[in-house]
Amino acid sequence: MKFLVINGPNLNLLGTRDPALYGNLTLEQIENTLRRRAARLKAELEFLQSNSEGTLIDFIQQKAPESSGIIINPGALTHYGYSLRDALADTGLPVVEVHLSNIYAREGWRAHSVMAAVARGQVSGLGWRGYLYALEFLVAQVSRRRRQ
Repeated sequence: MKFLVINGPNLNLLGTRDPALYGNLTLEQIENTLRRRAARLKAELEFLQSNSEGTLIDFIQQKAPESSGIIINPGALTHYGYSLRDALADTGLPVVEVHLSNIYAREGWRAHSVMAAVARGQVSGLGWRGYLYALEFLVAQVSRRRRQ
């Protein structure tokens, strides 16, 4: 099992960007935690963070054929990244959308996700642990599908 873990704009600043909303962990620390959990789950992860929507799309198109699912925190692209949404949909893979903060408890415009319609589920407001929950869910989904 191989999963893509994709992070969009400004998530490279985790650890210093508004820790009250996004926590104190850096993106590298979150990725290291995910690697350890993936190893226990016998899953492989491939990571990408970019501030460019086109780079995210290119990565998805290149890596999806060899992947079992996608975990994505699209950052601000959540609300207007229609080409990213379409790239996710085109893969046919299960997608879990992750947000560190609770997008429904913030400004009204943040509560709308164009990704939600193509995501199997969404984890919002649980901080870095949301990535772990997304990974565990996808591993369970793929394992169940393989047993059928």
